[in-house]
Parts: sequence; C-alpha cells; structure tokens
Amino acid sequence: MTFQEHVRRAAGEVVAGFAADGGIYAVTFRIDSVEQDPRFPYVAIGYTTEADAAASAGSASNAWEARWSYAFFPRTGLEGVKSVGCDPDGAARHRREAQARGLWYEDDGEPGERGERLAAWFARVCVAAARHLHEDGVIARALGRPVPVILYDMFDPDAMFALTSAANPAELVAEFMTEAPDGPDGEDTAPPAGPGG
Repeated sequence: MTFQEHVRRAAGEVVAGFAADGGIYAVTFRIDSVEQDPRFPYVAIGYTTEADAAASAGSASNAWEARWSYAFFPRTGLEGVKSVGCDPDGAARHRREAQARGLWYEDDGEPGERGERLAAWFARVCVAAARHLHEDGVIARALGRPVPVILYDMFDPDAMFALTSAANPAELVAEFMTEAPDGPDGEDTAPPAGPGG
C-alpha cells in the first residue's frame, strides 16, 4: 500500500464514522506537520455543523466567515476527529516514499527545496484523498448527501481556496469560493489531484 492509499483508506474510515443526523455541512482537512517539519505531515480530519455556524454568527463579521472561516470552526473542525499521516504506519510509508523520491533529509542536512516539495506532495495527497471521498461515495453514504471537504493550512491561509477547489465538485463549493482572492473561480494554483504525486 502506498502512502496515498494509506491516507485515502484512513480518511474513508474516519468519515464513514460521522453521524448522518449530526447536521454536518462540511468535512474538514487541516493540513499540518509535527513542529512545522514537512518531513512529518499529517491531516486532521473533522467536520463542522449547522449548529456550530449558528453559534459563530454572533461573533463573526459576516455569514461567510461564521460558516467557512477556520477561525470559527469548532474543535471537531480544528483538532479533527483523527489525525492521519503521523500514525506509525503512515509515517513509515511517507518516509520510504520521500526517500525514494529524493525528498528526505536528515536533521543535520540542508533541506534546500525539499521541504517545499514535501509540503506540496502532501497537499496533493490530501486533495486526492478528499476527491476520493466524493468519487467513491463515502461522504454521501455516511451523511446521506454530498457535502464539501474544506482543506486548509493555518500557516498558508490563502492556499485553502485552491486546495478546496481542486478537491470538490464545483457546485459543492460555490458558496465557499465566493471569498476566493481571485473571485468565485479561485486561484490558478490548485495542485493537480493526481495519484499522490
């Protein structure tokens, strides 16, 4: 099993356990890494609900922010229900594939561009895993209907529009994309949703 397959399988298992009657309107993928080291990435998979958005409405500056800004996501949307990638099996698979791609470096090595390339690779893995949740019907089966997957990296906030646009059918993210820097069509920098790399 490849690292991409590991993340895809684990994400499917997490989302399959979400409650259909919980008012979930978005699945969340918080892309991160242990101590901001791109050699040790993970994605915290969670969700946000209609009740969460309603609770945020009083403190948010507008309806979009209350519903779609990760600054107002509940614990389930920030910390997630489960983190995937930093688990022992996922970390070992990631390291083997990073080494095979020539992207791995040791603590005393010079990362050069490898850190950025590792981060970009992991973003593609996450986009592909999110797309698979739609294509395989995981979200629709678990929740009774399709909902968007919002992908975000709190250390690169503008990337959330390109990542989310690449991971979802356009009709599911139309409202989310209205605040994209380049308008509702989003940025031109969405990572390709190929098979992890």
